[in-house]
Amino acid sequence: MKNKKKYLIFIIITVVGIILDRITKIIAIDRLSDKSKVLIKDVLELRLLYNTGAAWSFMHDNTWFLTLFSILLSVILIVFIIKIPDKPHMTSLVVLLSFIVSGAIGNMIDRIAMGKVTDFIYFKLINFPIFNVADIWVSCSTAVLVLLIIFYYKDEDFEWLQRKK
Repeated sequence: MKNKKKYLIFIIITVVGIILDRITKIIAIDRLSDKSKVLIKDVLELRLLYNTGAAWSFMHDNTWFLTLFSILLSVILIVFIIKIPDKPHMTSLVVLLSFIVSGAIGNMIDRIAMGKVTDFIYFKLINFPIFNVADIWVSCSTAVLVLLIIFYYKDEDFEWLQRKK
């Protein structure tokens, strides 16, 4: 993977991910303000909720800390992306880290603009906490990243993390 390709992948995924997150949140705020929308009875609903914490309202009302954490996480991941070697098998790492950055920035925008994050997807079947598209980017990408690190990548693929230049 050439350096320019790596940055293009990062920019496209991050920008598109943020835009999709913003659009879905704007639609949810506009159309779900006082009601929920059943998509699959007793399974999946759209239900508007504002969260001042992180996942499952963890650290409730710590908006500024979570905002700073999102900024720090995004910067660290961007530095990682810059340092990832230009090898074709490392493209999946760039893609996954880009989605995580996208989700972190998506929720950070809400925290800065409104002091809370807009959540609206509810899996009623298992009473899963209400979440949003940015949460999907972060959680699914992190899960796939863990699987790739365990089953796909080798120790030598991450030697660049220890190298000092």
